[in-house]
Parts: sequence; C-alpha cells; structure tokens
Amino acid sequence: MIFCTLKRKTMNEDFLHYVWKYQLFSIHNLKTTTKEDLTILKTGIHNHNSGPDFLNAQLKIDNQLWVGNVEIHLKSSDWYVHHHEIDVNYDAVILHVVWEDDTTVFMKNNKPLPVLVLKDLVVKSALNNYRNLFSTKQRWIPCEKEIISVDNFTVENWKERLFFERLERKSNEMNALLTSNQNDFEAVLFQLLSKNFGLKVNGEAFLDLAKSFDFSILRKVRFDENQLAALLFGQAGFLEEGFEDEYHQQLKNEYQYLKHKYNLNFISKNQFSFFRMRPPNFPTIRIAQLISLYHIHQNLFSLMMKIETLKGFYELFEINVNPFWKTHYTFDKTSKLSSKKLTKSFKDLLLINTIIPLKFLYQKNRGEVNESEFLELLQKIKPEKNSIISKFDAIRIKAKNAYETQSLLELKNNYCAKKRCLQCAIGIKLLSKE
Repeated sequence: MIFCTLKRKTMNEDFLHYVWKYQLFSIHNLKTTTKEDLTILKTGIHNHNSGPDFLNAQLKIDNQLWVGNVEIHLKSSDWYVHHHEIDVNYDAVILHVVWEDDTTVFMKNNKPLPVLVLKDLVVKSALNNYRNLFSTKQRWIPCEKEIISVDNFTVENWKERLFFERLERKSNEMNALLTSNQNDFEAVLFQLLSKNFGLKVNGEAFLDLAKSFDFSILRKVRFDENQLAALLFGQAGFLEEGFEDEYHQQLKNEYQYLKHKYNLNFISKNQFSFFRMRPPNFPTIRIAQLISLYHIHQNLFSLMMKIETLKGFYELFEINVNPFWKTHYTFDKTSKLSSKKLTKSFKDLLLINTIIPLKFLYQKNRGEVNESEFLELLQKIKPEKNSIISKFDAIRIKAKNAYETQSLLELKNNYCAKKRCLQCAIGIKLLSKE
C-alpha cells in the first residue's frame, strides 16, 4: 500500500505540481475516474504564468493520443471556483489532475473532462517528506534539521542561483528609481549611495535628502566643496541653527544663496536620528563623507562601471573629510581628533547593497552581463554579520564570504520564510529522499 493519509488542510497545489512533474506516483495501470486507461507520455512544460499548469502534455486515454494542457487542483470543483469554464485559455485542457474528485467538470462540448485522482497514488516517502517539511512545528526554517544532509553539489549550485535571483530583484527595484530619474544612472547612484550612507536607522531620511533637490544642482556645485557641503547640510536642515562657529556660518550663508538661486526647500533635521548611535555613524559625519566622495570624484558612476577589482573599489572610497569634521561629530561640539575615514566594512556594505546591484542593472540594460565579475567580487568580501547568518551558522551552514551570505539571505527571506520548499532545490532534494 503506497498511500499515506494526509489532511487536505496541509496539502497545497504546489505539491501536486511537484508530484505530477516528477511523476511521484504509481504510473502503472493508471485509470481516470471513468475507468479509462491512462498513459502519460509527456507531463508537459510547467507553466508559471497565467493559464493551465502544464502545457503541451502528451497522453494516451484508452489508446487515443491526446496533445494539450493539464490543469491541477486540490478539488475538481476548484475548476468552477476559478471560473476556468469561461476562460478560453483552458479550452485545450486534456486532463484534470486533482487530489479529491468532488464534482464533474464539463468541457464546452458538454463531455466530462478526464480526471486523474492522486490521493491514493502518491508515493509514501514523498508524502512523508512533504508532511515533515510542512509540519506545524515551530522551526526557524522548515528543513533546519535536514539541510545539512543535502549533497554539496546541490547546495552550491542553488547558492549561485539564489545569488543571481537576489541581484536581479535588487536591480529591478533600482530600475524604478532609474525610470523616475529619466534613466540618469549618476542621479540614481547618488540617491542609492545616500540611502546606504544613512544605514538602516537613517536610510530613508538620507534618501529623502537626496531626492529633495534635482541632481543637476549637485552636478553644478560639486566642484566647490563649500557649495556642495552647503547644499547637503542645508537641505538636511542642519544649517538652521544659530551656531557661532565660522565653518557653520560660512555654510549657512552659502546655503542661503543656493536656496534662493535654485528655489530649494529643505527637509526637517528631525528626520535624522542620533539616538543610541555610535558617533562615527552620526548623520552629520555620513553627510560629510558623502560630500568628500562627490567632491573628489566628479563622475563617480562612470568610474565605478570601469572598476573590476575589489582593490580598485576600496581605493575609490579612500576619502578625507573636511578638516572641521576631524575634530567634530556635530556642528556644536568639538571632539578628539580622528580621521573619519570610511571603514573597510562600510565600503563592503556599499559594494554589496548599491554598487554591485546597480552595475548589474547597467550591464543588463546594455545586454552584456559579466556574471563572473560579480561572483569574484563578492567571494573576496568577508561574510556579513547579522542574525540570519548567525542562525544559519548555528545549524552548521557556515558562510565563507559575502557571496554566500547574500545567497543565504535570499534563501531565508524568499524561500524558507514563505515555505517555498517546492521551488527550492534543497527542498526538492529532501522531498525526493527515499
């Protein structure tokens, strides 16, 4: 007996797609619900878009060859629930594959649609593995106890796929910014870098700052460091106070001129948080670093697109802030002398979150993606440190570099957390265990 009882509430159509695709059911002496002999010659092409689930299948029903589509449901009545009877895309369905047959479905010629019921046919091991993965037990990821048993070849190939899925998704999100900036990659780079300079706490405030004026204004003033500083600090609202410091007064006067000339409206400095932050991450310091970066490199995007080595990117970010900030963390208080240079770990964050995804988008738009370049860059960067990576480490999945941490983040957030085990190479491997 190969049947294993499984309550319908724990079943989903994705599992039935998986069972049909890999024929994890007894295929000998198959019968439709009307006792017709059924032979599966080709299961068809899995359709992930709208329309029938499997396209161009080939079947023999009572020795008659049929070529067409296969639709899969938990219950036969779902055909009517989903209104397929009025959708012409389903006119070429030649077989209805279901877990339970609870009603007769008629085709447009008023003949019953042939039905195959899987409930009593599915291989016991596949059902048991599925039940184990989708159990209601609280687990950090569904396969946390079994993942270590999956062969290295499967895991490594899946990591690469996950990495490029993540890169693709990030670049697609950036594409919306590109559209709103009339395909100006330099402007998009500035907005994304600004957001990343703000880190998680101040990221949105920094993005608001970058969007608060047209990038063409920055293009005009970046040759003059004081004007550039006046623009960014002024737009961030940090020049509204009445400090007596000469540097602050100088920037304040400069900003009044720019504000009048370009009809600027600054954002509230209350958007920026200093609370419980380490002084090197204060928004004033991050803005000062951003100013230095854009003053030193006049065509930053073009430079970044030409650089192919990690060393080259590190050198690009080797900047010095204005001398004022070497003895200040805010405008109103002096502090111990420090360089306020960008740390290596911060440069890595900029590469991972901004530069590499944007470069990927740029190359994709030009039709010349160099995948090995991105893999090699990330493989040379140290693994990221966060709670997700720590938990993977706890279940003996150790990341050696940033390429692997990016893959694991994609695995957790877009597969494990959504229980997409049936679209995951690791999940499929575990489900197919004898």
